[in-house]
Amino acid sequence: MGFDAPWLPNLFYLCLVIGLWVTALGLVSPGTGVLEALALLLLGGAAVGMLTWPVNSLAFIPLILGASAFVLSLVRRQQSGLWLPASAILISLGSIFLFETASGGPAVQPVLAVVMSAFTVLFFWVGVRRGLEAQRAAPSFAAETVIGQIGETRSPVHREGEVYVGGEMWSARAEQPIAEGQRVRVLGLDGLVVEVEPVE
Repeated sequence: MGFDAPWLPNLFYLCLVIGLWVTALGLVSPGTGVLEALALLLLGGAAVGMLTWPVNSLAFIPLILGASAFVLSLVRRQQSGLWLPASAILISLGSIFLFETASGGPAVQPVLAVVMSAFTVLFFWVGVRRGLEAQRAAPSFAAETVIGQIGETRSPVHREGEVYVGGEMWSARAEQPIAEGQRVRVLGLDGLVVEVEPVE
């Protein structure tokens, strides 16, 4: 691809960075497929950029190290306050220098790079860290006690959705579509996702 479209690497860069944000959020907030699908779409756009625009292979080093730091934040959640900022900084550095100009310098606009890097650190420190803390927090009651209870759908439920049961909101799925506002019975648990059926 020629260099007559200087905005393209900025678009590829945004796809990469926002795709990594959504991936991280999906990993700490499982239960629906929306985030995962969006992450695949965005990272797919970044992959197109890597295949059609010159890239700096050395930039993959901080990207890989940043991904490793993020995995460590999931594994060693007590130390997530250390690993998450490190992950955000490394991912920011790698993504800024990934796409190159004809002269070999970074193709991403400096102002965009600074703004997105700041947002990346903030997003990982606030959004992802809170997601991890929520996962670590003990539930207000034993999760298994929700099985058999009657609740109400707060969104349409099929492969994904939300129900209110046992005094809490739960991610939910059902074998058949259930409309919003319907009474449902909890049949079982898959992690933190309840499996429900409509109550006649």
